[in-house]
Amino acid sequence: MTLYENVIGPRSRTAGGELVAILAGSLLLTLSAKVAVPFFPVPMSMQTLAVISLGLFLGPVRGAAAVLAYLAQGAAGLPVFAGTPQQGIGLAYMAGPTGGFLIGFVLQAYVAGWLFHRGAGRSLWSAVAAALVAGAALYPAGLLWLGYVVGFDKPLLAMGLFPFIPGDIMKAALAALLFVAGSRIRTKREEI
Repeated sequence: MTLYENVIGPRSRTAGGELVAILAGSLLLTLSAKVAVPFFPVPMSMQTLAVISLGLFLGPVRGAAAVLAYLAQGAAGLPVFAGTPQQGIGLAYMAGPTGGFLIGFVLQAYVAGWLFHRGAGRSLWSAVAAALVAGAALYPAGLLWLGYVVGFDKPLLAMGLFPFIPGDIMKAALAALLFVAGSRIRTKREEI
C-alpha cells in the first residue's frame, strides 16, 4: 500500500480523487521545474526530487501517470517545463536536448514507486538506496536522446551526467528522507 493510499484511506478513493491526485502531482512537477539553475544544454532543476517523491508517495502507476499528465500538458503548449516559455514550448521544446530526460521521468517515477512498494522504504538506508536507483533510471533515455540531438561525437557525459550527479544524489536522499519521515508520522498517528 502506498503512503497516498494510507493517507486518504480505502473508502475515499474515487475516480475523481485519483484524477485530482495525478493532476496535483503534475502541478508539483511544474512548480519544481520552475526552480532551476540555468545550465546548458540541460537545466538543473528540482524535478528529480519531485519525480522521485511522486513515485514514492503515489506509487508506481499514479506517480508515472502524474508525470505523463505533466508531459501531456507540456506537449499541448502549456509552459510547464524548465525554461519555458523563454526557450520554446510544446513539442518543439520536447524535441530539444531535454526530451529524453523528460521521458526518463516516467521511468524514474515508476521505478521509485515500484521499489518502495516492494518494501525498500522500511529503513532510511534502504529508502536512500532505492531513491538513488530511481534517480539513475533517468539517465539512459536522457543521454541517448541528448546524443541524438547534439551528436554522439560531443562529450555527452560531461554535458548531461557528471554535473548533475551531486545534486541528484542530494535530491534522491532528500526524497527518501521525506518519504520515511512521512511514513513514520503516519504510523505514529495510527498508534494514537
